[in-house]
Amino acid sequence: MNLSKEDIVRLLVTEDEGERSSLIAESYRTKVSRRGDKVYLRGLIELSNRCRKDCLYCGIRSSNKAVERYELDDEAVVSEAMFAFRAGYGSVVIQSGERNDRAFTSRITRLVRKIKELSDGRLGITLSCGEQSYDIYKEWREAGAHRYLLRIESSTKSLYEKIHPADSRHSFEYRLGCLGFLRDAGYKVGTGVMIGLPFQTPENLADDLLFFKRIGADMIGMGPYLEHRQTPLYAYKDMLLPKSRRLELTIRMIALLRILMPDINIAATTALQVIDPMGREKAVMAGANVIMPNMTDSSKRGNYQIYENKPGVGEDAEITKSNLESNLAACGIGIGWNEWGDFDTAGVPAGRECRVPGQDGNA
Repeated sequence: MNLSKEDIVRLLVTEDEGERSSLIAESYRTKVSRRGDKVYLRGLIELSNRCRKDCLYCGIRSSNKAVERYELDDEAVVSEAMFAFRAGYGSVVIQSGERNDRAFTSRITRLVRKIKELSDGRLGITLSCGEQSYDIYKEWREAGAHRYLLRIESSTKSLYEKIHPADSRHSFEYRLGCLGFLRDAGYKVGTGVMIGLPFQTPENLADDLLFFKRIGADMIGMGPYLEHRQTPLYAYKDMLLPKSRRLELTIRMIALLRILMPDINIAATTALQVIDPMGREKAVMAGANVIMPNMTDSSKRGNYQIYENKPGVGEDAEITKSNLESNLAACGIGIGWNEWGDFDTAGVPAGRECRVPGQDGNA
């Protein structure tokens, strides 16, 4: 369906409950007809909270001296990936603060190769490790990573510059360029934005959706902006919409995106849970089809807080898995066990199997 910018803005701000309900119903019908009614699970491994960036909204920004910095060792990362594999998750996401020193980039290459080796190539790997050179993206791709998530955070340059320092490490143009590098290197390319930022308008959000369509993104992760008191952007907290409204805007953005781009993967992000314990499930019923349960060791989860009140901090991977399965089952949402959940270029679901030998798929 073709929606104009004016259509999108109207649907974002309408207070007509009938119109809102029709939007959600249409987006869910679109998802089911094009992608089925399952969700795909990607186990999230938060490798490190060390970061060279100083983004004004982020709790792990380099200037935040209150953060206890950590880095998982190789054994922990591989163990968490193998937990995801044995549990029947089709993929893992390795996420970290942004670094581009050679020790870091070589380590990512080594970890990707090891995980692919131990899973006999069956476990899909998404990376979310920030801005890199084309050569590094290509190196990681050749090692076995096949998706990359690099959120633009806002496709409106003036707003992007309000939420980032004005220096050479925080260039809107370079971040856009990195999305191009990723496409050229052969990745499934993911991006996304925060919803409910200070200074953000419905027109900005409409432009974000049209930006995703224009660049032909393969996957999108959008979540409500959640303030962190140890960041400069916290000074503008009085400008923020109520959290319930930020949640509602996020749900509408997901619904509109599903209608605009019916075949892509859309994540129901963890930030939704901060506002509503069933926020991710509501996003799935509005068109999302990917959830990223946290695999990170519980002793480290509390140190990777981009926003405050991160859910599931005290859980281990097994509890996270159990709670998620219960919530999805309560909503009648099925799980695509052992599947990558990609969509191929011919328009046919690429339900590539990544089954563990001897597993029945009902982990």
